Amino acid sequence: CAFCNIGYVALSITLTVLVPIDDLAEIDYSLSSLPAVFQQFIDLDLKGMVHPAGNSTASPYVASPFTIPHQSDSMLYLAFSEYFFQTVAFAYYTAGAFNITIAEETCSYFNIRTEIFSSIIPEVAKYSGTPYPVMLKLTATEIPTISLEQDSFTVDIQASMEVFAVLPDSTTQSLFIMDIAANTNIALNIFDHKLVGSLCLNRLQFSLAHSNIGFFEISLLENIMSYILQTEVIPSANGK
Repeated sequence: CAFCNIGYVALSITLTVLVPIDDLAEIDYSLSSLPAVFQQFIDLDLKGMVHPAGNSTASPYVASPFTIPHQSDSMLYLAFSEYFFQTVAFAYYTAGAFNITIAEETCSYFNIRTEIFSSIIPEVAKYSGTPYPVMLKLTATEIPTISLEQDSFTVDIQASMEVFAVLPDSTTQSLFIMDIAANTNIALNIFDHKLVGSLCLNRLQFSLAHSNIGFFEISLLENIMSYILQTEVIPSANGK
């Protein structure tokens, strides 16, 4: 009946629909307005808001309305606003997903030890002539900023990295802390019926925030890390 249909629609736009993405985040894709039914298509406006799992903290972002260009050669069209990606970044930042500790075992696998830093930072060599394993602690200091562009989006990242020496008794000694500012671009393309992203590093800047081994010039380390990312890490990620 018509009354039943109206009641169903009213219930649909007031009912919160939360679905877990993983252990850290969940998505609310409740209807944000009544469905618009036309002769050839139906428009559905969904919230598309991501929260930290179990924590419906209000997002600091405001959604702006947008429309999909009218097309009729496919059965289904989906559009994601900048707001959706901003709430994704906010949810995972709040959940601590961007705070990463790279353990001694992983650093040793890639042969990252204090002598690697000693070769470009003399103060590390002065700190100890004995090579020690290294542990790295990466922390996002701000919510990543995501901006949508034509066929791509950019991500601005503010973070810090603390470098530790792992001593023989398994205790750690902090060597120095660097602030990191990075800007990346991810170009989107359709290849073999799949959405494929291609990552590009636009900018990487280091600054010395604190040092237990004395002041040192960080530009050489910045250049080396940028080179490694550009020639090894990013091409490997794009190839997967």
